Parts: sequence; structure tokens; C-alpha cells
Amino acid sequence: MNLRSQRVGVLALQGDVREHIRAVEACGVTAQPVRRASELAEVSGLILPGGESTTMDKLIRAFELSEPLQDFIAAGRPVYGSCAGMILLADRIADPAKDLRGEPQRTLGGLDITVRRNAFGRQRESFETDLDFKGLSDSERPVHAVFIRAPWVEESGVQVQSLATVRIDGKDRAVAVRSGNLLATSFHPEVTGQGEMPGELRVHELFIRMMKQEA
Repeated sequence: MNLRSQRVGVLALQGDVREHIRAVEACGVTAQPVRRASELAEVSGLILPGGESTTMDKLIRAFELSEPLQDFIAAGRPVYGSCAGMILLADRIADPAKDLRGEPQRTLGGLDITVRRNAFGRQRESFETDLDFKGLSDSERPVHAVFIRAPWVEESGVQVQSLATVRIDGKDRAVAVRSGNLLATSFHPEVTGQGEMPGELRVHELFIRMMKQEA
């Protein structure tokens, strides 16, 4: 199959849009920003980028994308969420932010997990580490993961597979999970490059293999 015949959409309302597009293109696949419901019909899979989950929630509603995105997920289309994208994919948030009216933030859902926002701490507690990550090409080589105000998975359903964990206070916390065509990471593989050169591409390669039904 010609990879250029498939397109990966990147939700382009806020966050690491350019970095994900660069990573996808480096994998030999066409990427395009998605800002309108009509553009979802043009892509084979979708990335929900890292950013600010509460802002993204507000913008998704403002752009009337909630229902189209939920329909895309419910149809079984491949979706990958990194950091804030993991929160958007989660069915439940352990500590949802609230707006001025006291309304809790919403998610798109689809992934049977409970996430905790900013689980590793605020911006100053951001860190990098190497992870064992199941299912990647060259899986014996660890993934260098960048955590920035990152969530973790507190609970997950039986259909959710943990792909990578970080040990915190004697407990393994899931930071990469998959369920069917849904993939999520707490960390940002898209920001590990130098300058215009992409860094860690194996998570994006896994997502593309999911799109091709090869993983």
C-alpha cells in the first residue's frame, strides 16, 4: 500500500501540532491539520496532540467538533493521543478542572481509563527518562520519554493493554496504553528531536502500523 495514499490528521486547535506533523512526515506518511469536521473525512487516522487539555476542551466545543470527533472514535478509526490527548481520549478524569461556572472539563472518551492530570507535578517537575515500551520496532531499545505536566493512568478496563510504565513511590504507573485502535501516551515523543530533525519516531510508526492494520 502506498503510504502517501493515507493521511494522518492532527487536531490543530492548540498544542504540539507542528511537531506531530513533522514526525508523521518523517515516517513517510502525509499529515494534515484538522480544524473542521469536514476535514475528518479526509484522514485515515487522527492524532490528538499534547497541549493544555482544558483549553483544548473549550476549543473543541467552540469549533463544534465534539460530536464529529466522538463519532470518529466510535467508528473504530485509529486515534493516538499524547499527554493532553491522552486526557481527551480517557473515559474518566480523576481530578477534572472546572470552569468559572463550576462545570468540570469534558473528554471525548472512548478509552476505558481513568487519568490523573498533572500527576507527576507542575511545569517545574517536568522530566525525561528512558522507558521499556512494548510493541515497537526495535523494542529492545528504550524510548526516551519527555514528561511535561503529564497525566498517568490510575485505572484501566480489562481491554486496555499497558505498554509502558514509570515506577513512582514503589508503584508502577501506566504511561502508555492501547485498546484496539486507540493509543495514548502520557509523554511527548514528538518533542525529542533537535531543530528541524525529528527524534523518537517509533511511537508514530506504531500508530501508522495500526492504521494499516499491521499492529
